[in-house]
Amino acid sequence: MLKLKQQFDLQRDVVFDLLRKEASVCRVKEYSEDVDPRILNTERDGSMLYSWKGATGTTRIGKYDPNTKQNKLLYTFDKQVCVSSCSLNKEETLLAVSLAQNTRGQERLKPISKCLTLLIEIHPINNTKVLKAVDCRVKVQFLHQETDWKSGLESHLLLFAEDGYVDLYHVLLSKHEGYRVVISNPERLSRAAEKIVEDFCWVQWDGHTQRLYYLTRKDKFLLRCIQFHPSHSCDTVLELVLELPANAFCTVRFVSLGFDHYHVEKPEQELVRMQVFTNQIGSMCICYSQPLKEKQELTYTVVLVHKGCSKRFRVSPGNDKPSQISHQLHPLFIPIGYYILVYLQGYFLHCINTRQHEMLCHSLFLTGQDDNLGLPYQSDALTVMHKENETSVHLLELASGSIHTAELSPAYLLQILRSDTRPGCPRSWTDPHRLAALHCLLVFMGDDPKLEIKIIEWLCDNMNSFDSFNQIQEFILASLSRMGYEKSLGLDKVLPFSSIFEKKEVPACLLELPGVFCTTELHIEADFNGKAGRLQGFWSELQWNTERTKYLNADPNARYRTSCIQADWDKLRSESRASNHVNHLEENTKKVLSMVDTWCLDKKLVPLFQEEDHQQRAFIGLTVDKLREHLNRHLPQLGKKKIDSLVVSYVAKLLELIRHMLESAWLKNKLGPHVLCLKQKGGSAEWAVFHFMLRILESTRSLCLPLPPGYHTLFAVFAVRCLPHQTFLQYIDHGFLQLTETFVSRLMTDLDNSEANERLKFSILKRLPEPMEQRIYHMWDHPVSSASISRDYVKMLLEKHNKNKGFALTWRDKPGFKPEFLPLTYLAKMLSDIESQALNPFEENENVDARFVEDSALMQTLIQLGFQEK
Repeated sequence: MLKLKQQFDLQRDVVFDLLRKEASVCRVKEYSEDVDPRILNTERDGSMLYSWKGATGTTRIGKYDPNTKQNKLLYTFDKQVCVSSCSLNKEETLLAVSLAQNTRGQERLKPISKCLTLLIEIHPINNTKVLKAVDCRVKVQFLHQETDWKSGLESHLLLFAEDGYVDLYHVLLSKHEGYRVVISNPERLSRAAEKIVEDFCWVQWDGHTQRLYYLTRKDKFLLRCIQFHPSHSCDTVLELVLELPANAFCTVRFVSLGFDHYHVEKPEQELVRMQVFTNQIGSMCICYSQPLKEKQELTYTVVLVHKGCSKRFRVSPGNDKPSQISHQLHPLFIPIGYYILVYLQGYFLHCINTRQHEMLCHSLFLTGQDDNLGLPYQSDALTVMHKENETSVHLLELASGSIHTAELSPAYLLQILRSDTRPGCPRSWTDPHRLAALHCLLVFMGDDPKLEIKIIEWLCDNMNSFDSFNQIQEFILASLSRMGYEKSLGLDKVLPFSSIFEKKEVPACLLELPGVFCTTELHIEADFNGKAGRLQGFWSELQWNTERTKYLNADPNARYRTSCIQADWDKLRSESRASNHVNHLEENTKKVLSMVDTWCLDKKLVPLFQEEDHQQRAFIGLTVDKLREHLNRHLPQLGKKKIDSLVVSYVAKLLELIRHMLESAWLKNKLGPHVLCLKQKGGSAEWAVFHFMLRILESTRSLCLPLPPGYHTLFAVFAVRCLPHQTFLQYIDHGFLQLTETFVSRLMTDLDNSEANERLKFSILKRLPEPMEQRIYHMWDHPVSSASISRDYVKMLLEKHNKNKGFALTWRDKPGFKPEFLPLTYLAKMLSDIESQALNPFEENENVDARFVEDSALMQTLIQLGFQEK
């Protein structure tokens, strides 16, 4: 499920280098004593702090830089000590260390309560200052800001005491002799400490965002967040009430504050395991687990602050497990992008989609052998090192000192998709698994063109839709929603992301997952402290998301439904609208097609966008109009300019997705330009593409989505080559085939006038609207078409003539005039005068001449008078 890449190995990257350096210091060929390296902390820039035993009976602290791959000695104690917490300031001039007091010399200690906290000058004097000497654990952590403050002559240190308070030390520094950096007025250091937290039972430090989360309890548990700013000032920006068990924390819990090798938490004391994850797009998740001792169930909760709701899951692993879940077991929460992986090795893996959480089927749940993440260690031995807004996560196995970068494996998710067509795949992978895997591949990993091609190949291989969902519809809507995610998190609720919501009744298999019971609690409201103007960056985005979610949840029609355009489209086709409305739709279409042209300058494989398809152009313009109207109504804060750009890009992406699917099918079946020739019957390759195009047509038609101009022409070409003529005509009558003028004109000219082809042409002509029928007659070299042209030409002349107005027989006195039958003479002269003023429709047509018109007119006259049969 996870793709792992080792980033750091304590033995490889640190120990070998230490042995070489220690050997050189001790002047021995090889230093083979156990150096006992231990990782202490990771700083914001990714550097690793560690300790080891020196060759002379000392304890040393070093730093590993992942960028330069170099190790650096920071400080050496003159004896062996037990380092329980450590932090280095950004300028590497100060080192804060908490020591567990050793009462028995070199003997490795059992956990004890006494702690000594030191602040050490390391550049270059190595003076020390005692900050705390208390009978409880103390954690230390320097603030690391993006900008330098006062040229690095001020550092700020957080001190976390197990007694439940947090102090902030402002350490002023001064330079001596140009390079010595020392503490200014060290005697005032303790008196200048600022107490920023008075009482807590759980605390988490987020070094990448410089945020401090802590829980305090009076009547209820209250989660607060303190944000540290570049100026090193801080504000409490968030308060949120959490429903936790009364005895959730028997002892104070420290999360993401380094690694204490001399204090081991007892599993039976950890009744609740909790962690907060954020993403800079404006999402925030609070995850906590609570195993139940009485039942064979595991309970865990994910509070989606940005969605204003809480999801409580109860998971039953099943009766086939050899051992029961006890209250000591906790799942591992692994954040990867906006997915939260809840993992209990050997039991289950739940990949929760925190952006589309409404239905269980958009989150992946695996049990048994399927839940193996591929991790080299047990899940309870791993620590998550999360970075905000990353599609990967760092996992630390503390005992071995190995760090792996983990990301979701596309190959594994593709295997889930293909399980319906490949033998040997687990039968437990059902439609909900495939739907969740498809969305993860398209929305979360969809920026990879190679991956998108593999998904389209899977679509081509699965000619029939699944019972519960349509793969092509999900491919289109999920791919389009990815573009919306990149713009704003608020678009989650207003843009369609799955065709399931278009169904009148959602299949039961998508509403429930075996072994998973979910309870959703709405109206989880976070209190953002401070006025909106003060909140910036992540917090302003999170506040906006929560406010919009609250509004959109109250609106049953907040999400745009593509099918809602059907009535407007039917009305547009049946009525003649005012020209300004038609011109407005055409302007929308021009914007969309110009954007498609800029995206696809080199793509000319499939003949799309190469003809004037007025019907599809109007459909494209109407789609832009309706979607723009919907976004302006529900998200006016985005601004009209941004919404217009988003909508045009959205519809252009839709047309490009259809082109991409066709090009992939074209290449997969190795088709060339010869497939456009109508004179040959189609083979298996043409039939496969025709079937795929039919599925695309069915999928888009039921969603009421437009198609690229030229799609119907290309589809009709494949249809006439692959289908029997009678079936082809039935496709037209049932509305699957739309006859375009481009296709019919090619059919009339490319196919000969054999008996079968002649019948086909006559059948098609009968199904054409009258204006198109008249134009097609000019292209077909056939006596019937010529006769029709002649009749229409005479009719046109007579209809355009102004009957008897100012008409005078000016030619009576001309030589040769013989008025034997005045009505016929009058008609002949009238036609002669009209014809002399009219354009000859046959001047540019080499198939019909004037003599033929005369013969045809005489024949029609005889038929009308009854002197000759048809």
